[in-house]
Amino acid sequence: MIEPPPPAACILCRIVGRVQGVFFRASAREQAQRHGVTGYARNCPDGSVETLLCGAPAAVAQARAWLQIGPPGARVAAVECAPSARSAPDDFTIG
Repeated sequence: MIEPPPPAACILCRIVGRVQGVFFRASAREQAQRHGVTGYARNCPDGSVETLLCGAPAAVAQARAWLQIGPPGARVAAVECAPSARSAPDDFTIG
């Protein structure tokens, strides 16, 4: 018998440091697509990036781990994540 996939989990993360102007959002989308995660990445006025990650818990955990590193050129100082009750979007967008 084939087991159903685990329910989607969503987390909302705020990434601080040198994360704007270094292709963080585009790289986050690539990572999300690689792991089958949906959501978004968008710049915030305070210089941070907000990211919603939704998908299978293991996939979300892998995408979240990448946020600590970011793309070349990024200098991530902190990543703060919390569970989100938002419904999972159909794809990953950049805002």
